[in-house]
Amino acid sequence: MDNELKRTLGVFDAVVVGLGAMVGAGIFAALAPAADAAGPAGGALLAALAVAALIAYCNAHSSARLAARHPASGGTYVYGRERLGPFWGYLAGWGFVIGKTASCAAMALTVGAYVWPGHQRAVAVAAVVALTAAGYGGVQKSARIARVIVAAVLAVLAAVVVGCLTSGAADAGRLGGLAGGGVGGLLQAAGLLFFAFAGYARITTLGEEVRDPRRTIPRAVPLALGIALLVYAAVAVAVLSVLGAGALAASPAPLADAVRAAGLPGLTPVVRVGAALAALGSLLALVLGVSRTTLAMARDGHLPRTLAAVHPRHQVPHHAELAVGAVVAVLAATTDLRGAIGFSSFGVLAYYAIANASAWTLDSGLKGRAVAAVGLSGCVVLACALPAASAVTGAAVLAVGAALYAVRGRLRAAI
Repeated sequence: MDNELKRTLGVFDAVVVGLGAMVGAGIFAALAPAADAAGPAGGALLAALAVAALIAYCNAHSSARLAARHPASGGTYVYGRERLGPFWGYLAGWGFVIGKTASCAAMALTVGAYVWPGHQRAVAVAAVVALTAAGYGGVQKSARIARVIVAAVLAVLAAVVVGCLTSGAADAGRLGGLAGGGVGGLLQAAGLLFFAFAGYARITTLGEEVRDPRRTIPRAVPLALGIALLVYAAVAVAVLSVLGAGALAASPAPLADAVRAAGLPGLTPVVRVGAALAALGSLLALVLGVSRTTLAMARDGHLPRTLAAVHPRHQVPHHAELAVGAVVAVLAATTDLRGAIGFSSFGVLAYYAIANASAWTLDSGLKGRAVAAVGLSGCVVLACALPAASAVTGAAVLAVGAALYAVRGRLRAAI
């Protein structure tokens, strides 16, 4: 068929795409607000990271099994449709496309903030145009770009960790204690940190472009998640040991402040470049994932069918990629960074709640159902623990999507 995608990605490329989305701007930006929510005890932030990782593992486990059973582009949009019914698949796709489009704008604005403060919107729009053009050239080209970005970001993070932990400013006593913002604060911190783990979904949304998906996806998802967790834990420990929870919570650029406090001011510009590259990697992977879900929804008529077109030479959903790029560019030129991140977090958790509910229906025994149940309940709890404005706005957008689905159904029935 003309609108089918070509399977070109192996395990390594799939892991790199997931890492490109996870080990991105989140680790440079999410630590400070999470520390503020968790409270003054460093151990509370590390506990929140563990909670976020647990929920992310459950989601990854469920998503990988679903992707192996249903290896088509669209991720939970496809899984919800096949396992729970058309409405739940549609709602997952709606939440993903809307929420992750806002996340694309947030990543673009992060690039701008690090590259050229004071002119971040212009830089953000330019980044969106450049990466949309890169994605238009084919998924293999995008995967090669992601390899370079991931390698550079991991090198910067390794320099931060080594520099902080080997400095005289490091103090292991700053890592202890759990008394802080209470259970609510810890859960809110976990919800904020979960935002940085969400990139493994990009692997499942590329399911139609992965070779041997039944084998590749279940291997690539936990590998990408495990590597990201190790990186996040090392960075959190290093930064906490130098700054402490209080100074970390108050820092607008915690990694840059950490290397400065460690007596390594020469690393500061390197960290800024690393943050910009990380945000670019996240933006690239996000545009890939959103455009593939848009493709799947367009195939089913939930979005204009022209968005289902696949380029005959580059084998990419070029209409969907151009449409996503245009919307993200407009948002990057007009929206607020913090609002975009909060809105996206709620949508991501709703998306994975549907993924876990879908995985519950698989004939997978006690372990599979237990993991799905923990993932589902965890997503609901973390979504409710987010700041009220994010939760209310996210719920309202899901309600709008549900209303549009109902109207569309009635119009079809009337024809």
